[in-house]
Amino acid sequence: MRRSWAISAFVCAALMALAPYASGEAFAQKQGGTLRISHRDNPPSASIHEETTISVNQPFMAVFNNLVVFDPNEKRNSPDHIVPDLAESWAWNDDKTRLTFKLRQGVKWHDGKPFTSADVKCTFDAVMGKGDEELDIIRKSPRRIWYVNLKEVVTNGDNEVSFVLGRPQPSFLSMLAAGYSPVYSCHVPGRDMRSKPIGTGPFKVVEFKRNESIKLVRNPDYWKKGRPYLDAITWTIVPNRSTRLLGFTAGQFDMTFDSDVTFPLLKDVKSQKPDAVCEARPTNVNSNVLINRDKPPFDNPQIRRAMVLALDNKAFRDILSEGHDLDGAVMLPPPAGVWGMPADQLPTLLGHSPDVEKNRAEARKIMEGLGYGPNKPLKIKVSTRNIAIYVDPAVILIDQLKKIYIEGELEQIDTTVWYTKIQRKDYQVGMNLTGVGVDDPDVNFYENFYSTSDRNY
Repeated sequence: MRRSWAISAFVCAALMALAPYASGEAFAQKQGGTLRISHRDNPPSASIHEETTISVNQPFMAVFNNLVVFDPNEKRNSPDHIVPDLAESWAWNDDKTRLTFKLRQGVKWHDGKPFTSADVKCTFDAVMGKGDEELDIIRKSPRRIWYVNLKEVVTNGDNEVSFVLGRPQPSFLSMLAAGYSPVYSCHVPGRDMRSKPIGTGPFKVVEFKRNESIKLVRNPDYWKKGRPYLDAITWTIVPNRSTRLLGFTAGQFDMTFDSDVTFPLLKDVKSQKPDAVCEARPTNVNSNVLINRDKPPFDNPQIRRAMVLALDNKAFRDILSEGHDLDGAVMLPPPAGVWGMPADQLPTLLGHSPDVEKNRAEARKIMEGLGYGPNKPLKIKVSTRNIAIYVDPAVILIDQLKKIYIEGELEQIDTTVWYTKIQRKDYQVGMNLTGVGVDDPDVNFYENFYSTSDRNY
């Protein structure tokens, strides 16, 4: 069972891109140099298609290209602002069940081999679980459920590929534009894609040292002439947030990880580094409480109801983001998104009611009826990743559950095993962050709430 709240703005508060540059245009004025970025934890691998965390996406997206991408010059990802990448053009057939791409010619992989339609087919065949077992480029994708409507990928020569759908699906192009949809090569084994991947993108991987750093260098043969401007990007893995931010303010890093600085921390960062450029932006990420209904006593729906009644959504927002968080239930609300629940309907949801004490009184009655009370609390473990933006809301959750006789013990789990742990239901209660990168119900609900999805924890 998943209970979600505070879409986007919790991470909008956390997603503060801090850099000592005056503006994005400053990058374009002088070519060369190394961008130094702090990284919050150890990526489980370098394979974007196999992992579920931006700890992989952030450093390795620059290695790859998609068929299409969201226009980076637009502040909001929208199907109206999708631009070509490896594809030059695309078109739907009359009944909108076949999407055909004309591919860019002359593109090469980092090892010099040509990019063709076969690479597109083998990538998405593998995502769907139909890949070459010997090549093993994608063992299992957590986003396979995105493509439940995709029936077949068909090539027509080296420069054309079609996606055949079971029914019309307007969101399909947006899925291909997401940061989780890079094209992989057909000739590089999966073991290499997990440690030193080959892509067509602007940067090459020269080093991936676990628990230390990730180093990328400029691809001199990149098909976008004159790009990239930078010579290199170095990500240094520093698990402690305070140490990372100290490194930034001391000039060790040019940019923080893209989810490190919360609104409560912003004043300290700005006071120590006044020239820092700090940007907050809405992101399609939500915080969610995971309740393992397969394990007693959480198999009792009354326990789960009591836990939801105990939640004070506004308190989470006030503490974590000083009230800057947006709330649209499980989708981004306007103006940042288009699918979020209207503000006047939110109070009808448990956990969003302004009368928190009334809800908690009901929750205590439920717990008392089940034999719990101030002298006999229900003792549980609340598991989460050992990353500050996960731990912070988990601590608040534990405090709120105390109000209804539930005594929580915090369990911090390393990223490399976190998703495996919750997928196999090895937890009682969890605090998770879920981001999909595409403001569309098909993506969010299929990935996180569809009954057979690997991410429906």
